[in-house]
Amino acid sequence: MSEPVRDCGHKVTIVGAGMVGVALANSLLFQRITSHIAMVDVFPKKLEGEGMDYSHSSVFIGDPKIEYDTDFCVTSNSKVIAICAGVRPVKGETRLDLVKRNTEILKSIIPPLANYSPNAVFIVISNPVDILAWVTWKLSGLPAHQVIGSGTHLDSARFRYMIADRLGIAPSSVQAYIIGEHGDSMVPLWSGVSVAGVQFRDVIPNIGLETDDERWFEISKYVVKLGAMVRCLKGYSNTAIGLSAADIIIAILRNTQAIIPVSTLVQGHHDVCHDMFLSLPCAIGENGITQIIRMHMTEHEKKLFQASAKIVYKIQKDIKIK
Repeated sequence: MSEPVRDCGHKVTIVGAGMVGVALANSLLFQRITSHIAMVDVFPKKLEGEGMDYSHSSVFIGDPKIEYDTDFCVTSNSKVIAICAGVRPVKGETRLDLVKRNTEILKSIIPPLANYSPNAVFIVISNPVDILAWVTWKLSGLPAHQVIGSGTHLDSARFRYMIADRLGIAPSSVQAYIIGEHGDSMVPLWSGVSVAGVQFRDVIPNIGLETDDERWFEISKYVVKLGAMVRCLKGYSNTAIGLSAADIIIAILRNTQAIIPVSTLVQGHHDVCHDMFLSLPCAIGENGITQIIRMHMTEHEKKLFQASAKIVYKIQKDIKIK
């Protein structure tokens, strides 16, 4: 007889047992994406309650191994580490204030996590995700391909849903990407939107511009507001981001090389000269990002992407890592 294996090759650690962390755990366990989850949080009672709840569900979800602790040792030998920890903005707080507070949290959690799981792929979900992914990369000392921000994957899904809803077709049948910042300066790539190989630009040459009589540009303006709208209506947003992060984790655990718009090191891409993270469509496999797709953009879209980079860098440049 062999000794039981303590940590399987598809162990996923979730840091932060708040609404987003729980939604991600639900997505992973209910879809049976992994059978080994570790959860870490600074609030022991909340963490124990969530851990017990999942453990009591074991019979119904394929008998996964569920671990939970306030000690980072429970995360050892993880294949994927999802960072959901962070504080929410308070009234009157600027983005820079929020980044500084969340950077301080990352300073205390990233080094031990990287030490316990040096080969893990880190997925940053906490906001502002682009800057915090960059901070995670700097603090971890890992190669850039091992650190991924959830980025505009959810924004792109919302974009595809809104287009599909107007056309009366399935969202999965729409090919469309949003790139750049996961935030107000996100860039919808109308030039690449297609259905069944039919490029929207071939039908409506000025699609996405304010000169378009059919006003498709209103969809992308609406997508920018959707996250805040959900938070306003229900108090937080968690289900869709949990599922979108799980989709990225599937690509890692199954080594699919799926093309997903995620936040990655974009220095040198589309004339961005700064050392920073923004979303571009990337191929993702078991070691993280394997390719960054060099898509064709219009000059207008390229300028919007560069403007997005400037907005993010303006905040990032004032962050002190050491």
